[in-house]
Formats: sequence, C-alpha cells, structure tokens
Amino acid sequence: LWDWMDTLRGQGIESLAIPHNSNGSNGQMFKLVDWAGDPMDDEYADQRIRNEPIVEITQVKGTSDTHPLLSPNDEWADFEIYKFRVGTSLHSEEKGSYVREALLNGLALEAQGVKNPYQFGFVAASDTHVAGTSDDEETYFSKAGLLDGLPERRGSVPVDTMYGLIARFLAPDTLTEVDGRTYTYGGGFESWSASGVTGVWAEENTRDAIYDAFRRKETFATSGPRMRVRFFAGHDYAPDILESETMIEEAYAGGVAMGGELANSDEPPRFVAWASADPRGTALQRLQIIKGWEKDGETYEEVYDVACSDGLIPDPDTHRCGDNGARVNISDCSITEGVGAAELKTVWQDPDYDPGSRAFYYVRALENPTCRWSTWDAIRAGVEPRPDLHTTLQERVWSSPIWVQ
Repeated sequence: LWDWMDTLRGQGIESLAIPHNSNGSNGQMFKLVDWAGDPMDDEYADQRIRNEPIVEITQVKGTSDTHPLLSPNDEWADFEIYKFRVGTSLHSEEKGSYVREALLNGLALEAQGVKNPYQFGFVAASDTHVAGTSDDEETYFSKAGLLDGLPERRGSVPVDTMYGLIARFLAPDTLTEVDGRTYTYGGGFESWSASGVTGVWAEENTRDAIYDAFRRKETFATSGPRMRVRFFAGHDYAPDILESETMIEEAYAGGVAMGGELANSDEPPRFVAWASADPRGTALQRLQIIKGWEKDGETYEEVYDVACSDGLIPDPDTHRCGDNGARVNISDCSITEGVGAAELKTVWQDPDYDPGSRAFYYVRALENPTCRWSTWDAIRAGVEPRPDLHTTLQERVWSSPIWVQ
C-alpha cells in the first residue's frame, strides 16, 4: 500500500492512509518490527509516517487510546474497551494494539537511534455500515442494520422466552447467559460504542485546507459529542495568554500546535490547553494532560488533571481534581444539574519536567458521567441494565500529541 501511495505521490497525486481498529489487531498494528519481522529502520519509519501521519483512536468497535492492563494508573483507561480481534470472537492481544503504548515505543525507538514511526496524530470515525453516524448514546442504533439494529440483537436487552427456546435448539452459540437472563451473543455487539467524531483545525472549510491539517496532525477526536479542544506549547508564552483577545494568534506565533514538535530547553515549556463542551451535550468535568516520556531506555506515563470544573483545583500531590458531585440516576438516566463547565482552559507547566528526556503530551477532556447506550436500551425496554456492561461512561475528547525533545 505504502509503495503504491509513494508511486502516486511521485506522479503528483497526494494521499494518506488512516489505520483503524488497532485495538482489534491482536498486537499487529504497532509492532516493534516491520511487516516481514525485521527490525525497523529509518527508511521504514519515514515511509510509514509519510503515508500514515494520523491514526484512529476511537470508533464503533471501541476505543484505542489505552487499556487498563497497559495503563494501570490511569483511572479512566477502562473506556469502551473492545476485547476481540476484528471480525472474530477471539481475544485481541493488548500489547501492540493501543496508541499510547505505540507513542511510548516510538520514543524508545528514537532512543535506540531509529526514527520514530509512531509520531502520529489522532482522529475518530463511526465505522457504521448503514450510511449514518450512530454516535449518540441515547439514540444509538449500532452499526450493521439488520444484524444489530434492535436492542435484543445487539445484546443490551434479554431475548424473549420463545426466541431463547428456539435459538437454544437451532443455534446455541448465538446466546449467552448473564445473571439468569438470556442475551444474544453476536461477537461483541454489546461492546460496540456510540462513537466517534473527528475535528480539524483548518484555515478554511475547503478540501485542501482540511487535508493540510490532516498532514500536519492538527486534528482531534471525540467519542461522539461535538466537543472541541485546542492545544499549544511554547517557551515564551505569557502566563496570562488566556486573557488575551488574540490568544490563538499568539499561540501559533510563539509555539507549536497539536501535532507539532518543540525543542527541549532548560526550563519547562508552557502548554495552553482549552476544551469546550458540546453546546447540546453534557458539561465538562476535568481537563487532563497525558504525558509519556523516555529516560535511560525506559518509558513512563502520567496523567495530570490540569483544570477542574466547579471551582475545584487539582491536588498538587495526586494531580487529580476533587469530586464535583456529578451523578447519574440509572432508573431514568437523569443527571445532576448545575455542575460541570462549559469550557475548561489553563496554562500549564510540567512539574516533573526533565530537559534530558524525550516526551509527548496530549490533552484529554472528560464530560460529567452519563448513561451508556446499553442502559438507555434497557430503560426503554423496562428491564434492568445488563449487569456485565458499564451502566455509565464519561464521553471525552483527545487532542493530537505535541512532542518535546
């Protein structure tokens, strides 16, 4: 594929490819060797990042940010995890399947003297096969039409008694029992997500401008809601840049935007992070910066809450916001009113900055909790939510990373 794309590029036909569903790749998407099993080299890295500058971080078949087994200290890692290989009911290996680990491995490869093949930005997609986007939890209709268009067929609501009796006789592998209730088993339909949406910061709404933004990785991804996020880094930003009427112009002029690379200096850079809620959606709870770094051949990661809703301040020791009191009533999916923020923004400096290390940073902003689509299905059907599924979730938005090295 990449050779073909390079051939077209030599003829003046520009293109890029977007890898998707890395979470279901069984560790193949972000291996540390090339397609033939040979060690990666600079030529491979150049060709890969030239043709695949962005990757999909979320879509209907789950989220590929990270996994609890890979990021055990990230309390929000268990978000819309799809555990199967694509098109099967077989387990997908976690290592090599998630983007945060790939970003870390890219830093490790650089430390070994190889160019970074995983210096990519983030996008999202729906991946539905019905010419419609099913990215809203309350109105979710799944992905594949007849196969999963009804709650009973996607495993969120128990099948009726007669259907269960017939299916047990004719096709027992299509059923599963959970706490005494019988659900259809369709290879993970119940684990699919109401996701996702790509955002692009382009100079104008034209094909060329949008494509250029993809190329420079000035893109962001949401799990469905129309949230927006800005992310910049620079060494000379004024501490009060957020108060400036020309903040965006100053941020571009004095640093780099998401997708960019900033040179290390002795002093930590200032990061400008700004997220706004979906005007028709749920308020924001917290703004986070996720850091990954390499030092002496080892890689590490840390999640920092950098801005909190409702006047709360991140704890300087735990780097976490306090509880803002947002709750969900599972009986009707109503949520706590009057809490959360329409926007969260801050100028942040890394308290653990090390000028001798390679690092990446990206923003993740979380909404207040709301009902998952499977809970909405259960409420409409007048049954209890399926007990082995999350009843609520926190929708989110991710910026593309900035590398500081």
